[in-house]
Amino acid sequence: MRRIALVHDWLIHMRGGEKVLDILAQMYPDAVVYTLFCDRKRLSPTLQRMKIEVSFLHYVPGIRHFYRWLLPILPWVIKTMPVRDADLVISVSHCVAKAVPVPPGAFHLCYCNAPMRYAWGFEEDYFDRFPGVLKFFIKRLLARLRRWDAAECRGVDHFIGNSQNISRRIRDFYGRDSESIYPPVDLEFYAPALQNPSAPGDFYLVVAPFVPYKKTDLVIEAFNRLERRLIVVGSGPLEKHYRSLRRSDKISFLGALPDTELRKLYREARALIYPQEEDFGIIAIEAQGCGAPVIAYGKGGAIETVKTGIFFDAQTPEALCQAVERFEQMTFDRAAAPGKVACFDTARFKREIERTVARVRFEAQQAVGNERD
Repeated sequence: MRRIALVHDWLIHMRGGEKVLDILAQMYPDAVVYTLFCDRKRLSPTLQRMKIEVSFLHYVPGIRHFYRWLLPILPWVIKTMPVRDADLVISVSHCVAKAVPVPPGAFHLCYCNAPMRYAWGFEEDYFDRFPGVLKFFIKRLLARLRRWDAAECRGVDHFIGNSQNISRRIRDFYGRDSESIYPPVDLEFYAPALQNPSAPGDFYLVVAPFVPYKKTDLVIEAFNRLERRLIVVGSGPLEKHYRSLRRSDKISFLGALPDTELRKLYREARALIYPQEEDFGIIAIEAQGCGAPVIAYGKGGAIETVKTGIFFDAQTPEALCQAVERFEQMTFDRAAAPGKVACFDTARFKREIERTVARVRFEAQQAVGNERD
């Protein structure tokens, strides 16, 4: 297996899934990247250098602003862009990438960030705000998507879940076994300051794109009551709504920030607030890498990623207020926090992926030999 293709759903920003693809592109610089559409100027230098094949959606003006409305046709679109001339296909999928057509005889390895969240268990987070009549049609659409998604996973030869949480969901929803390999986190960058490390400030921090399932509105409501300083980092379709929820002048919105400024906030924050049920949770690891404890909703990937901090058990402002007050009665060793998340670093991810790819190559060679015999 010398010809490798990398597949991703879409490439219009650099979040967790895109950072996984970025490391794979560093490992396999001669690979061709396949994606539905992309915005090169928003990608990492590594991905900008890659050869990228796109679907016809890439040429639709303004696609990145309304692609979410195209979910019903994405299963069809991915079928229009078959991978060519590859022995090994590695898809990084949270939506339809795992359904890409692969060449005959190619081995398809899927790094699954999550089974399609819109269809498998998180429907209310995405569609609860829609009118009742529209919800009726969405419910029928999601039932079709689930059937399609479960059927298409048969085209994957080997699944990797990005956590034990996701491996359980792969088993529950797809009926498939998988191994777990945690995503890479740049813990050389997200680390405490080497010189003049600052004492924690008096503010709490929440970092997330402004979409419903991240639950940033819950944090704003809680800090309206707590009257503590809160810094909100992020942007997205719900920004106007979130700003309208602010009742306290101690809540500040800083928009989306570059990594260097975000790292500074991690280092200085009293704690990161993490209210969502996440598939894995790279942001929680970044914060702990910089020494910040995490106050997290105790479900999903946070159970595996939060090593320094506390959990709350209900996604309500009341539960979060109680957790913050409980946190303030406790003491955390910020200097020890980075060491506790060292197992999530990039070097470990590369080693585990290389080991899996080597095993896949060996098994493929054995299979070819058996066919010849």
